[in-house]
Amino acid sequence: MYKTGILIMSDKGAAGEREDRSGEQIKEMLGPDYVIGYYEVIPDEKDIIIEKMKYACDELGLNLLLTSGGTGFSSRDVTPEASLQVIEKLVPGIPEAMRSYGMQKTAKAMLSRAVAGIRRNTLIINLPGSVKGVRESLEAVIPALAHGLDIIIGSASECGQD
Repeated sequence: MYKTGILIMSDKGAAGEREDRSGEQIKEMLGPDYVIGYYEVIPDEKDIIIEKMKYACDELGLNLLLTSGGTGFSSRDVTPEASLQVIEKLVPGIPEAMRSYGMQKTAKAMLSRAVAGIRRNTLIINLPGSVKGVRESLEAVIPALAHGLDIIIGSASECGQD
């Protein structure tokens, strides 16, 4: 079982003006091995994002923190910048895989600025804000996700196979 958190960046969602559908998509796609222990919708404010990410990693000790929103080109989109201030070790292959997979469906996938990395024993992955973007990004990474988490938490040690 992986202790999992979902952090949604949405000004309108945080103000109660929009229902969060991306978080629901994340919950639907994760299997029974992912136990949601934290879920919050917050505004696109860099300092708040940093604070909540540190809380999820350091205080709650989550294995996985999935963020949604704030990865585009808008001036309010600051999730990658906040993530980079929290992450201790980058995992560039995850967002590369998400963009590559998404590019098979739409050229707009290249516009995602998502990052991924590790803080302590928590894997942080930025996902797009749209339901479609979340679905496609998770389709790209779920097959390898459990193995990566097992390595972080110490229950697996080798990636190579004979």
